[in-house]
Amino acid sequence: MNLKKAGIFLVFVFSFHLVESCGVVKTGRRGKKTTTHIKTNVNNSVNSRSKAVLEKANSFLGTPYRYGGTTSSGMDCSGLLWNSYKEINIELPRVSREQAKYGIKIRLQNVQPGDALFFNTSGGDISHAGIVDRIKNGEIFFVHASSSRGVIVSSLETEYWKKRFVKAVRFIH
Repeated sequence: MNLKKAGIFLVFVFSFHLVESCGVVKTGRRGKKTTTHIKTNVNNSVNSRSKAVLEKANSFLGTPYRYGGTTSSGMDCSGLLWNSYKEINIELPRVSREQAKYGIKIRLQNVQPGDALFFNTSGGDISHAGIVDRIKNGEIFFVHASSSRGVIVSSLETEYWKKRFVKAVRFIH
């Protein structure tokens, strides 16, 4: 198979995979419908290093939350970043407040898939982190390890995350 045919084949496979993936709508405890993203896709325009980080992060979707966890049997938010960026040889500290001290701080309107987001969920310092998964119509979606739902994709547009956002950081230059 020559290079041109191989490229066309990869575009076809990626396109099929993109159409095939979706979110699932389920009813929560109080009867409200919530969307759980089971599988997401990496935008084709994402550079190869960001794509590798996102593929690693997305491989943990559905993993249960475990404080201090770094494996598919249990993962916390900083473990997800630690593991995902390690895929491209970026060594981060193991705690989100320490991870936030690395990289280049960027404005929220300049984030790209593969950038890190940091939050204050405890009322003190930075206590949560995620990785920008995709941006659709200006809405930022990020993969993170939720203490109640495990590794999921959430929207930064939800009131909860908007209020708690602290900063965005780029590790991949």
